[in-house]
Amino acid sequence: MGVTTFTQEFTTPVHPGRMFKALIIDSHNFIPKLVPQSIKSIEFVQGDGGVGSIKQTNFPEGGHFKYLKHRIDALDAHNFVCKYTLIEGDVLGDKLESISYEVKFEAAAGGCVCKVTSHYHTKGDVELKEEEIKTGKDKAMGMYKTVEEYLLAHPDVYA
Repeated sequence: MGVTTFTQEFTTPVHPGRMFKALIIDSHNFIPKLVPQSIKSIEFVQGDGGVGSIKQTNFPEGGHFKYLKHRIDALDAHNFVCKYTLIEGDVLGDKLESISYEVKFEAAAGGCVCKVTSHYHTKGDVELKEEEIKTGKDKAMGMYKTVEEYLLAHPDVYA
């Protein structure tokens, strides 16, 4: 098994605590309401949101994927850090065993910097190229921007 690592970073004028609550702590409630055309539901199939919990994301009928499952590996609400692993789902295809993520929101002048490090664990000797995962990375960044826009338009949400 090989591991390919990518890091992404973006800045936002939203406070790190608000981004963390929307994208990590309450994502199972917030995200399906925000983008029902992309995500049908998110539910805990194990645990209550703490370390070791497993969340299943269900996609709408007729999409490219049916579902995926993430396991929460570390959660630090004080420092706005979450580590989780995509452990199951058709999004992994025939090349990936799992994808582990570390998401960190750091305070910056007027908002925060969001840093996402992704470790793609491949099956066998498969080598991934950035182009192969660009679509998934772009969708994730699109989600972050959608959340940012909503929080900017609704300053009381997750305040």
